[in-house]
Amino acid sequence: MAFGRKPPEEIVTAETKVWVCTSDDCNCWVRDNFKSSNVPACPICQSDMEQTTKVLEVVNNHSQNLIG
Repeated sequence: MAFGRKPPEEIVTAETKVWVCTSDDCNCWVRDNFKSSNVPACPICQSDMEQTTKVLEVVNNHSQNLIG
């Protein structure tokens, strides 16, 4: 037994809205709460993106609270 070692925290997951690149050559995706516009373009290849869902670890975007 190792002293001072914390037990691993449980990873909380949830079904999350994401935007996925429509290009066959690109596998980029962006969480909905991290997108840069209402209908984002792919940040890698500038192709169109479509909305879908994935089961992902929960991550909060606190910077959205600062945008007025």
